[in-house]
Amino acid sequence: MPPIPKNIIITGAGGLIGPLLASRLLNDPSYRVILTDIVEPVVPAGVTYPSHATCLKGDITDPAFVQSLLAAAQPLSAIFIFHGIMSAGSESNWDLSLQVNVNSVRDLLVALRASNPGVRVIYASSQAVYGQPLPPVVTDAVTPTPEGTYGAHKLLTEVFINDMHRRGFVDAFCLRFPTVSVRPGRPTQAASSFLSGMIREPMNGEECIIPVQDRAFKSFLCSPSKLQENLIRVLNMDSTKLPKHVRHINFPGISVSIQEMMDALAKYGGEDKLKYLKETTDLDLERILRSWSQDFDVSTALKLGLVKDESAEDLVKEYVDSLKS
Repeated sequence: MPPIPKNIIITGAGGLIGPLLASRLLNDPSYRVILTDIVEPVVPAGVTYPSHATCLKGDITDPAFVQSLLAAAQPLSAIFIFHGIMSAGSESNWDLSLQVNVNSVRDLLVALRASNPGVRVIYASSQAVYGQPLPPVVTDAVTPTPEGTYGAHKLLTEVFINDMHRRGFVDAFCLRFPTVSVRPGRPTQAASSFLSGMIREPMNGEECIIPVQDRAFKSFLCSPSKLQENLIRVLNMDSTKLPKHVRHINFPGISVSIQEMMDALAKYGGEDKLKYLKETTDLDLERILRSWSQDFDVSTALKLGLVKDESAEDLVKEYVDSLKS
């Protein structure tokens, strides 16, 4: 008799990362995946075990929906908390960010403590928890001082999760994601959205606005494929690898300039695609972007067994190749 599949919840499953993870889990018969979002989630196309997916549309800020979600996933093995308001959206609507990025996560964690004490929780934080002044390379010793609402609310939630893990209420990891590039789909409310758009839109014959007139400006990026692989590795990671009260991991990435992305676009997409890039100055977005670190020491993540990309060309080639498949 085959083993009973492990139940995994993914919140925010209508975004990029949720389907990316679900497509991996649903190719493995040992998982049953419950996908939820404020919009109707969709089972990723082409997976081997689509019948192992359950899609639940609902408002994660509604306590009644949270209870129905948890009831549908018993016995629960793990939950990936991916829902949230992005950086620019959080900055423009503080109250909404507080409701979604802080209060809904807190209430979900408290509900998990009651329904599934000690359950594995994997929380999508962000490297936006860091703000200036910063050293050229951020190490684990650098104190987070967010300069934006998004980063501040992520850090608030990290502290709450650290304490819940320390007390044994949950078994948690907080993952400080780099910017994921190149994202498929449409632009998002993230200040960093152009870092995917500057490849994705030209490949579709569309214009992309780069809000910083500085081609030497660098961002810390990772590819969708490396993010997917690292999420699976964290799902199965030994909890004792980190201290009980320090649960964050600076996820691996690489420091890449706008010029390097443009060069990779020309190499793999064609020189003609550069005409779709419009460089301008958006002071509000640039303030957010320049508050973030441009590089990280990810030696801890690599020691934990996580993997990273090697160059801007890797990021762009992965996306361009995906258009051919």
